[in-house]
Amino acid sequence: MNKITILWVDDEIDMLKPHILFLEDKKYTVVTCKSGQEALEEIEKNRFDIVFLDENMPGLTGLETLQEIKNMEPGLPVVMITRSEEEFIMEEAIGSKIADYLIKPVNPNQILLSLKKTLDHSRLISEKTTSNYQQEFRKISMDLSMVNTFEEWAELYRKLISWELRLEEIEDSGMFEILESQKTEANNHFGKFIDKNYASWFTDGDGPILSHTLFQQLVKPELDGTPTLLVVIDNLRYDQWISF
Repeated sequence: MNKITILWVDDEIDMLKPHILFLEDKKYTVVTCKSGQEALEEIEKNRFDIVFLDENMPGLTGLETLQEIKNMEPGLPVVMITRSEEEFIMEEAIGSKIADYLIKPVNPNQILLSLKKTLDHSRLISEKTTSNYQQEFRKISMDLSMVNTFEEWAELYRKLISWELRLEEIEDSGMFEILESQKTEANNHFGKFIDKNYASWFTDGDGPILSHTLFQQLVKPELDGTPTLLVVIDNLRYDQWISF
């Protein structure tokens, strides 16, 4: 098992030396910072498994630092540590998707419990998501050779995008590369599907809504005979358009 690396951010980090020695004795690697800005620079340069973040710091506050961390590394677990029990601070921290919340003074066993709870939870989610996608991968691969209608392609597209969002959350680069490969394969099959069917959609009338039928099929029924001076159509919001 790879060694867990912790980033601990606290303007009074020197006072936490006993806690750090305790964690190092448990075979964790601990990197320390005294400010939010210093923490952001560390995260930009190095990989961490979890962050312990003091809420009350000069300069960038804990909440401001938390927001910046989530912008940089959305999947990085952050445990907020604070002296305050004010409700609005807890609500803001929870709203920013913290992994855990501890009130000072904390003891080493509290820190250890939070670590195990947070990292085991993340690991279990990651393993379950990866396992589920591996099973779904085979089904999607079979579906690619059997899709015959535009509606089936739309459903397959939604399925691939759903997996893309789920794999982004667990940041499994290996699985994400496999998904990208599957999307490329889907693009190739979809291109052949378009080549085969595009011309017939103009004559048979059983294809998807196209630009020349959009107004007749979607807009005109909404107007329902009501006198109208101007109609604005945002083509980027046409929800039946597929792009892998």
